[in-house]
Order: sequence, then C-alpha cells, then structure tokens
Amino acid sequence: MQENVTCKLSFSQATVCGYPISIFFIVVNEFCERFSYYGMRAVLVLYFKYFLKWDDDFATTIYHTFVALCYLTPILGAIVADSWLGKFKTIIYLSIVYAVGQVIMAISAISDITDTNKDGTPDNMTFHIALSMVGLLLIALGTGGIKPCVAAFGGDQFEDHQEKQRSTFFSIFYLSINAGSLLSTIITPVLRAYECGAVKQQCYPLAFGVPAALMVVALIVFIVGSGMYTKTAPQGNIMVRVCKCIGFAIQNRFRHRSSQYPKREHWMDWWHVQYIGRFLLFPLLFFSYIVHQIILFTLLLQKLLIAQVKMVLKVLFLYIPLPMFWALFDQQGSRWTLQATTMNGDFGILTIQPDQMQTVNPILILVLVPIMDSIIYPLIAKCKLNFSPLKRMTVGMFLAALAFVAAALVQIQIDNTLPTFPSKTQSQAKFINMLNTSLTIKAGQNDLELLPFKASDDYLTFDDSFILNLGPGVDQAVSLPDGNRSTLVIIKDGREPRYQMFSDLKTKPEQGANAIRFLNGFEKLLNVTVGNELFESIVTNNMSVFGISDGVQTCTYQLTLGFGSSYTLIIPPSLTFGQECGGIESEMDISPNSIHMAWLIPQYFLITAGEVVFSVTGLEFSYSQAPSNMKSVLQAGWLLTVAVGNIIVLIVAEAATLEEQWAEYILFASLLVLVCIIFAIQAYFYTYIDPTAIEAQFTKREPDEKEKRKSIEMVKKDSVENHNEKRKASHSSSSSSDEETKQTRI
Repeated sequence: MQENVTCKLSFSQATVCGYPISIFFIVVNEFCERFSYYGMRAVLVLYFKYFLKWDDDFATTIYHTFVALCYLTPILGAIVADSWLGKFKTIIYLSIVYAVGQVIMAISAISDITDTNKDGTPDNMTFHIALSMVGLLLIALGTGGIKPCVAAFGGDQFEDHQEKQRSTFFSIFYLSINAGSLLSTIITPVLRAYECGAVKQQCYPLAFGVPAALMVVALIVFIVGSGMYTKTAPQGNIMVRVCKCIGFAIQNRFRHRSSQYPKREHWMDWWHVQYIGRFLLFPLLFFSYIVHQIILFTLLLQKLLIAQVKMVLKVLFLYIPLPMFWALFDQQGSRWTLQATTMNGDFGILTIQPDQMQTVNPILILVLVPIMDSIIYPLIAKCKLNFSPLKRMTVGMFLAALAFVAAALVQIQIDNTLPTFPSKTQSQAKFINMLNTSLTIKAGQNDLELLPFKASDDYLTFDDSFILNLGPGVDQAVSLPDGNRSTLVIIKDGREPRYQMFSDLKTKPEQGANAIRFLNGFEKLLNVTVGNELFESIVTNNMSVFGISDGVQTCTYQLTLGFGSSYTLIIPPSLTFGQECGGIESEMDISPNSIHMAWLIPQYFLITAGEVVFSVTGLEFSYSQAPSNMKSVLQAGWLLTVAVGNIIVLIVAEAATLEEQWAEYILFASLLVLVCIIFAIQAYFYTYIDPTAIEAQFTKREPDEKEKRKSIEMVKKDSVENHNEKRKASHSSSSSSDEETKQTRI
C-alpha cells in the first residue's frame, strides 16, 4: 500500500519541459468546455425563433436571461468550492450537471419526437420548450459554477518556484478559451445549416449535439488526470466573510441611528461597535496579559479586514455604471444575429450564415490586442497624454455606443429595402393574367394593364373589399383577409374571365431562405423537381408551394436566387421542352436581401475595440486596486456586472414599445453615452490607492520592492509629473494586459 502511494505522488509530480503533466488535461478540458458553451450559444437565438417559433423580442429576452444566469452562478460555484467541496470535486460534479444539460438541449431540438404527422413541426411544442428550459438551467449552473474554479485549480498545480511556468500556463489557458470560442462559432452554424430529420430541415439536434459531445469529452479528460492533480482542501470563502462584514456594518448602523451616537468617518466603521466592547471585557475578567495581547491582535486583524472591505467597496462603487456596457456587448448573439438574417451573406468564395458573423469578434480580438499593447498605448504615452485605466474604460464604453449607432444606420438601410407589408386592418393583392391576350382590369380605383402570362408590377393595398372589373359587364366583388397578401390569378371560365385567390407570404422568408411556387398554365399535369424534392401532378391553373416533366418530356429551368426572396414561376401553355425550358416567366413577389453582411463589420470592429479597451483594462485596474486576499471578490463583482447587463437587455426588450429596431439601437447607445458621462465623473474624483501599503500598516510589515512596484502601478499611470516613470509603468501594464486579455471570453 505504501509503495502505491509513493508511486502516485511521484507520478503526480512528473513534469514535461518544466510543466506539471496535470495542466495539459486542464487546458484540453477548458478548450472543449468553451467550445461546448459558445457553440451552443451561437445558434441559441435562432433556435428560439425558428424552432420554438418565438418572436424576436421574446427570443432576445430568454437568451439574455440565460446569459445572465451564466454570470450569476459563478458566485455560487466559488462559495461551494472554497467552503465545502474544494475545486476538484466542484468541477467534477458541476461538469456532470453541465453535460446533462447539453444532452437535454440536443434532445429538445429533435422535432421527430412529437411530430406524429411528419410535417416538420412538433405537435407538442410545450414538451420541447420544457426540455429546452431545463437544459439551459442546468447549463447555466454548470458553466457558471466551474468558471471561477478551473483557472484557479490550474494555478494550484504549480509550486512556488514555478512562477514563470504558471504565468505561461495562464497565457495558454486563455488562448484555449479563445480558440474554443472561435472554432465553435464557425462550426456549429455550419452544422445547423445541414438538413436532417424525417422532414428535411435545419439540423439543430446536430448543432447542439456536437457541443454536448465536446462537454462529455471535457469531463472525461478532466477525470483521466485525477491522479495527477494537486488538490487543496477548502479553506473558507473570503466572499462570505466580506458579506458578513458588510451585513454587520449595516445592521449596527441601523441600530445606532440615533443622534446620541457619534458619527463615523466611514459607514463600515460601524462593523466593530459590538465586538470591541465584547472583547475588552476579557482583560477585566481574566487579568491575563497573554489573553489581552491575543485580543488586541484579533482586533488588529478585524480592522485590517474592514480596511480591505473599504478598498473593495471603493472599486465596486465604480462598477455600478458598468452593466450598461455589457447590455450592448452581449447583443452580438441576439439582436445583431437576428439583424444578419435579413442581409446578404454571399461573400463570393463562401456563404456566411447569420450566426457565423459572431466569429468576427474573437478574430478581431486576436488582431486588436497586440496592436493596442504594442502600438496604440505606447504612442499615447510618447505624446505625454495621461491615458489612465479609468479613462481607457470610458473610451471603451463610448466605442460601444458608436457601434450601436452604426448598427442603427445599417438597420435603417435594411428597412428601406424591405417590402411594405399590410397592417392588421389592411390587405394587399397582386394580379396575374393567365389569359392568352392582354387584359385591362380595374381593382377598386386602380387601373391595370396586364400582359399575357404576366403579373402586375407590385402589390396594391386595400382598406376594405373592392370591385374587380375584368371587362365590360364582368364585375366581381373581392373580399381579402385583413393583414394578409394574396395573389388573384385571372383565368378563363367558359366565355368570361374569373379570378382564383391564393395566399402569399406576409413576411420575408426566414434564415435567408427563398420561397418558390409554380403556377401551371400548361394543359397537362406536370411533375417538378427542385433540388432533391419531387412535386408531382401540378394541376393546370393551380399554384404549388414548390414547383418540369409531363411524364414524357423534360427540361431544366435555372433561376439565380439571393437571400430571403420569393418568386412565382408562371408556366404558360406555350412551354417548350428541351435542354432548357422555354417560355417560363419568373415574377418576383419579395425582393432578395440587398444589404450585404459586410456592412456589419464596422459595428463589430467598434464593439470589439471597445471590449479590448474596456474589459482588459477593467480587469487590470481591479487587480491592482484589490487587497491581496480579495481579488476573487472583485472578479465576482466584475462577472456580476455582466449578469446585470443582460438583465437590462431583457427588461428593455419586454418593456420598450419601440416599433422600429433602429430606434432601439439608438436608445441603447444613448443610455450608454449617459452612463459613460456618469462613469467619467466618477473616474475624475477617484483616487488610486496602494493596497499593499495600506495592508502593511496593520501587519507591521513593509512591502518589498516587487510588491511596491506592482501595487502602485495604477498610481504611476495616473501621474504625468514624471514621464520616465510613467513609461516604465506603461510597459509594466502592457505585460500585465497580455495575460489578462484572454479573460475577456471567460
């Protein structure tokens, strides 16, 4: 037994190129987990809209509710790991929950489970919605719960003398995050575009199934490395102590609100009112010098805790305006993805899916981070400009606001190209002449000249029923359904013409698809093959959803399609067979998307530049201003701002009554500019501190030179009196940014 233990310890300490073997399992685990999360999230809002049939606002609301939960649960995961289970067990247990959630999401997307009539639409949508919500809840608990544990657990694998290797590990670790994110947002939209199921349609089960499989792989890889890990026992969670400290302070302040109690310099000073009096009784009771010294030392530590909490609260106060930035940033996966569905994704050599546009963000991050650190920031420093961290964050917020202004301008152009559909009290009609002669008709007050086997130029709008005159003495009353588009096909009925009514689309085809229908004016039944689909026996003067062979002869008809168009193909009696079909007339009912997706790149560039300047600098600033044992508290506070930002989006999506999407973009941009001004005022009055020096006042220990340099880095950045010292600090900050940058996609 002793030999086995010794061997195990020896193996766990084995290294490769100076790195513990265990970290390779952790890096692979993180890559697979991030692929799983971002891959699922990339197609989530389209799944809500096109599979669950939710409208844009409700799909956006549920999407951001899910993202908010993903950034609220890290607090729970950190408390569980530090107080009870430890990091290793927390990662294992919550990864199982995570994987189960992903599998449930994949199952929920299988329409064949409840599609008994095989029409491609689930018969019991409630079942699929319930499964989806359970799956998302488990995913949010899993991904959020392990978020604060995995990176810290990786850091635990190194010993004190491996500081350089630990730093390199974090760089590789966060590179794996960005790699998983980038690959998943490219691959899962492609998987979604595949057709699968009994009725061929977009394959959401595959798009969710591959991320589920990757999460299972992540769990297996992590478990395989179990015997090699260095596992630390839970030592209590500082976040709990901070919350208790703040709670006692508020409670005591409320109890001593009477004017007879002297005021305190800071409201946190009320925390030790009760405890100082209680502890000072001990010297009187025991008259013990040793006990007295222990009590004084305890009080000193309590005062240190209060001083540390004050430093944390000072930074957390600056966090109050920050959620508005995330409210805009995370709409890349919701509103901006939905915006891309109304655009042209043809880039020549490849076709971009709407949800693949999200890959622009991680690509630009990899480009912009070194540019900022190596070119932009040094140039600003050479110009002797005081570009402090809080000023950088302000600029980042402003860039995000500009991104939404750009999104609004693109949306206005998209809206200008969209057809005008009827309101709920109106109806629209288009007319097709299937007679072999020209025809003059009058629809209400509109006079139309229709050529043989041609359609009217556009739809006419009617507020009520109207009289359709098809010739001398041929008047017919027409009543169209409100809120709908219809096509009236004029055919010969004996000696007089009459009309047949067919329903048309009242929205643009979704997901960039094209709608095609065939109007058969040929005097025989026709069979039409579109791609791999065969539509048999199209009746004369009848319109098919899809619409060439008469059973003997065949021909081919080619039509170049764009994105989101609708066509009616008119087959006349004079149809000629051969290599190509002769005589077919194509009538465009809805024009294709004409605004190219490339116009989204400027807004993605602005939002990503804002992220690099805002998020990376914010993490760096928080780290420098946090007490040595409370950096995790500020990390939790930072993640909380992301959660609150997503809550803001779902509130606006449900509460706002704006009819136009561009107006909502302008609303968000305006709110962020307002918040940006408030944050700039806060930053102006903020005084940078040296946490190490403050802590040294209580521990009676002078910080060493390395700690001093690290602690007062931000103070140096805010000073313009000594340019040489500022350049030195700026260089140090750039190095720190390289490590922190990868955290932007955590």
